Amino acid sequence: GLYKVLADGKVRYKSEAIALIAADSEELCEEACELIEVEYEVTEGVFDAREALEPGAYLVSGEDDSNLIMYSHIEKGDIQKGLEEADLIIENDYFVHQHDHVYLETEGGVCWVDQDGVITMRVGTQVLEHYRTIAKIMHLPHNKVRNMGVAMGGGFGGKEEITVETYLCLLAQATRRPVKMVWDRSESLEAHCKRHPEHMRYRTGFTKDGKIVAQQADIEMDAGGYTYLTPWVQMYSTIGAAGCYDIPNVDINVRSAFTNNMISSANRGFGQPQVNVAYESQMDEAAEALGIDKREIRKINCLQNGDELSTGFIPEGHIALIDMIDRTWDTLEQKYGPQQEYTADGKKIGRGMALGFMSYGRLTFMHDSSRVAVRIELDGSVTVRAGVPDLGGGQGAVLCQIVAEELGLPIEKMHVFIMDTHLTPLCGTTTATRQLYMSGNAALVAVKPLRERLINKAAKLLGYAPQYIDLADEKAYVINQPDISMPIVQVIGHVSNDGEELFNEGQFNAPFTEVPDLTNMRGRIHPDFTYSAHAVEVAVDEELGKIDINHMVACFDVGKAINRNSCEGQIEGGAIYNMWYICEDLKQEKGIIRANKISTYLIPTSVDAPEVDLDLLESGGGLGPYGAKGVGEPADNSITPAILNALKDAIGVRFTKFPITPEVVLDAIKAKKAAEKAKIVPNPEKDHAAKFMPKVSPALEKYKAATEIDAQCKVKK
Repeated sequence: GLYKVLADGKVRYKSEAIALIAADSEELCEEACELIEVEYEVTEGVFDAREALEPGAYLVSGEDDSNLIMYSHIEKGDIQKGLEEADLIIENDYFVHQHDHVYLETEGGVCWVDQDGVITMRVGTQVLEHYRTIAKIMHLPHNKVRNMGVAMGGGFGGKEEITVETYLCLLAQATRRPVKMVWDRSESLEAHCKRHPEHMRYRTGFTKDGKIVAQQADIEMDAGGYTYLTPWVQMYSTIGAAGCYDIPNVDINVRSAFTNNMISSANRGFGQPQVNVAYESQMDEAAEALGIDKREIRKINCLQNGDELSTGFIPEGHIALIDMIDRTWDTLEQKYGPQQEYTADGKKIGRGMALGFMSYGRLTFMHDSSRVAVRIELDGSVTVRAGVPDLGGGQGAVLCQIVAEELGLPIEKMHVFIMDTHLTPLCGTTTATRQLYMSGNAALVAVKPLRERLINKAAKLLGYAPQYIDLADEKAYVINQPDISMPIVQVIGHVSNDGEELFNEGQFNAPFTEVPDLTNMRGRIHPDFTYSAHAVEVAVDEELGKIDINHMVACFDVGKAINRNSCEGQIEGGAIYNMWYICEDLKQEKGIIRANKISTYLIPTSVDAPEVDLDLLESGGGLGPYGAKGVGEPADNSITPAILNALKDAIGVRFTKFPITPEVVLDAIKAKKAAEKAKIVPNPEKDHAAKFMPKVSPALEKYKAATEIDAQCKVKK
């Protein structure tokens, strides 16, 4: 069921827990494990989402008559009419595999039972509100479970699910002793959720001038053994599948399935990086086929203010994509010069770019809210209380900045108290790129009445109307006459002496919409979106298949950078986090993860990471405080397809299936050279080389017959 903690009668995936053991030492735990005997009946299993959805497939849950979890669909315009009107149709199958979070700290925590029966956890989690689920599992009222979060070395969605919490609480309750559980890296890699694998079939129709007239996508998502957050991730993939483009005819079909693979759930980007790979690869393939510059084809099609998404919703926030396209590419060319064919040591150079978009804030039908409390002390210091899990992104510190800004106080006067379900107002999850948007706005709601109270008091004391008073540099002063002022501490003292409150708690509520019809998703489903652009230069060793990333440029409209260091850190981190999405390989074979150590699951190191050249736009066009937008997860988008497009530019091969290891690159180079030497056209049904080549539909022949293409591949009427 929904709150199942241990396998019951059936193990659905390899690392599913079947028993809990607590002991005074690790050695005793291991001895106890040896004493547990389990009789298993081996079943066939299913390890591919497409196969899992076929009639007669092995049923993973054993409780349903199908492995289908959910079907979602978006329809806009007339897809058949759009494809018929297309002069060119680019058609490709894409596959992206499971991807691990590999945070600095693995899952872990401690738990104890107080004398009054309160179960207290100290766990690294993105969701303090899990205490409610724990209470339900333990058959306790909510106020008998306390979740005291700890600062973490990253979460990236992997700590959005319950990890060690239920195990700790059950063992602490059973033993009435403090319990500690910390997973080692192998346990972490094998036992927590991953990014969803997705099979994606795309058909994108273009006119000869490069305008997209149709986008059709059929997607199968692999959820692994349980549902977890798959339905929510699926909504993001469904909405994101058409890309950040203005397209009149759209048809998106997404199905998720149970398999016996490792479970899939939240991972930074939440369903958007997968489809981003597909639609941005399609754009470059069309640009090449039509002889149109890769920047121009994007500018022709990208969303602008007032354009509808595929669901018919017109985003409220500013869209700066056209500007971002040029700024990104210009930075690459101006800083690093014209593109060369080879590096000094003989590696083949390629350059590529891609766009991306992702929401910030939770799905709008989820009644999202956040609460923050502010208390001003008599000495001018301020305490901010907020139940905001801090994953290393400064989620608590930025609330202090907002409060300090409003009260005209230095940041040193602020103290933030976070992450305690008994003592801090609930701020909701640190997920969905929502904390700056939600809790930042809640901080404004909380501090604004206090600011107004101080200004009104200062106005009386200084003899001016309130509209002429402002707060800055620990003073209340007359606007345009800053010499007429008084220390803020004096104003605070008068407020206190007059019996007025120096404390306020405020709540911000996100916009609310009804639950969408999944069979035809329409209207507003996300609050707003953050848009990204990346440009990269890669160098490929054609003898070894090794890929180096020489240069990387990232351009984002962040609305307003509240904390510039944190904002830049998120964007740089997102680029590096998703940089080697293409080749990180868990080596999963029939549900068993073979690469269960950092030495075998290879991630980029500082040696592999280039400098990230940042170009931040501050349009003020976001829905967050001061017009800010969220960047934590959008930072993940557009870097991977930019690298794929650069690889195509370098070696002439379009990779459509992950992982792309050096061996795969080398095979593709050899196959392409062999095909060119033989002067043959790759046959998708027979040739090894064909699996590395994009498919172009017969509509291209219609297009070629109707137009002439000159030596520069430019279209002529």
